[in-house]
Amino acid sequence: MKRQPLHLSYLYVGTLVIVPALGTLYAVVELMRGHSSLFAIVFSLAYAALIQLCVTIGYHRMLVHRSFVAHPAIRALFLSGASMALQGPAISWASVHIKHHAYSDEDGDPHSPGLGGFLHAHFEWMLDMSFNDVDAIRTRFGKRFENDRMAIFFDKTFHLWTLVSLLIPFAVCGWEGLLWGGAVRIFLTSHVTWAVNSWCHVFGGRMFATKDQSRNSMLIGILAMGEGWHNNHHAFPTSAFHGMKWWQIDVSAYVIRTLEALKLATNVVRIPKEKLHTRFAEGMATVSRSMQETVQDVAHSAGEMATAALHSAEEAAMQAKHKLEESREALVLHAEQLKDNAITTADEIVQEVRQAISSTDAVAQA
Repeated sequence: MKRQPLHLSYLYVGTLVIVPALGTLYAVVELMRGHSSLFAIVFSLAYAALIQLCVTIGYHRMLVHRSFVAHPAIRALFLSGASMALQGPAISWASVHIKHHAYSDEDGDPHSPGLGGFLHAHFEWMLDMSFNDVDAIRTRFGKRFENDRMAIFFDKTFHLWTLVSLLIPFAVCGWEGLLWGGAVRIFLTSHVTWAVNSWCHVFGGRMFATKDQSRNSMLIGILAMGEGWHNNHHAFPTSAFHGMKWWQIDVSAYVIRTLEALKLATNVVRIPKEKLHTRFAEGMATVSRSMQETVQDVAHSAGEMATAALHSAEEAAMQAKHKLEESREALVLHAEQLKDNAITTADEIVQEVRQAISSTDAVAQA
């Protein structure tokens, strides 16, 4: 791939992040003003879901992890649809994702929230990555695609499929279709895909013990066509099915099963139930140990807090006792002062009475 200076990667991110965001904001304003048709909105959502499905099945499970082998026509369909997502040429996308699995949540991971923060994992990592960096990643992690003629074709014609992805909604709904099926659709599919890198390494539960921080999220699982069961995926990367329980909705898995039933997909990778149960038990044991450690930490902290509270109570009691003693002494002193004052006042009154009696006696004698 031709090496490009760094600033062009910013242009790419601006096209992928800023323009769709502004277009979506404008679309919302138009919707609130009643200037958007229901057909254009429904078409946009359906179009976004279809392309998201192609990214999930085509780029991720089929191309990167080889979870199944698709009929050439089906393979071409998925790769063309995934290329319309504007998330990068097929081999570049696949190479970056292979590197993510090689260094998941460790130094070298292109988009780990634990290393660079949530927003970095969501989309800022692309700002830190030049086309030179992508070229180096392709050289190291994309060797497996050197003889994949179909992947090479779609990789080289990426910009053509980008144009096609915009012409389709324009042909269906005109400029309104370009707004909703172009900007809004790109905004939705991009952020849903990025949420797997960010949200699913921070929030959610874990069924299996893995070396990284991958987590399961039902919300992202639904929006990303099954990709939200990310902990399951990191536990079994080659599995065609990310939803490991009946209630874990995985639309991509349903499509792959349908293709298999129609003989359009073969070599579908399934994880044996015994292996699932073993890894699940290991995960539960890890969770149990973690909970025990947490309980011990909480108990230790509670003991320290209780001891500190007891000491504080003792100190408060001593201070209260000291203040009471000071108050008692002050009251005694004050009482003694009142007593002395009363005695003095009484003596003065007695003297005055005596003087009055003496004056009366003197007047009587006269």
